[in-house]
Amino acid sequence: MTVKNAEPPVLDGRTLRNVMSNFCTGVTVITAHDGDSPLGFTCQSLVSVSLDPPLLSFCPAKTSTSWPKLRESGTLCINVLAHDQQDMCSAFARGGTDKFLGVEWDAAGNGAPALSGALARIEATVEQEHDAGDHTIVVARITDLNVLRHDGPLLFYRGGFGRFDA
Repeated sequence: MTVKNAEPPVLDGRTLRNVMSNFCTGVTVITAHDGDSPLGFTCQSLVSVSLDPPLLSFCPAKTSTSWPKLRESGTLCINVLAHDQQDMCSAFARGGTDKFLGVEWDAAGNGAPALSGALARIEATVEQEHDAGDHTIVVARITDLNVLRHDGPLLFYRGGFGRFDA
């Protein structure tokens, strides 16, 4: 029996978003410094890619005005947010504002902003970018990392925020 390959169904964005919202994600703020000012954006698509070499990936939207500026620096700090940092998450998700207004931070080893109160910090350098529809897949090499707090993470699930305590 021969099976014909049927055309995949056309999926609308609303249905895709509703179904994918059932997958809980952690929340990060990815930062860099352009030599004049700190830069950053909220990101939920962080994933570990490889232990050897140590790689991670994340997916900024192609409409992001922050990512092109961070890309230029080449060095990043991925700040894993704690359950009590929802305000920080919201501040870095907005465009057209000073995202660092009132935010405490220090320079990480690579110069990128390390946000105070984060659960963990991952320093990385951009290695590759891949086109992926309305997003870009960024692969970055991890150059340093530390756990800073032993507390619950900030989680995003079905359009809302929450926490998990093991």
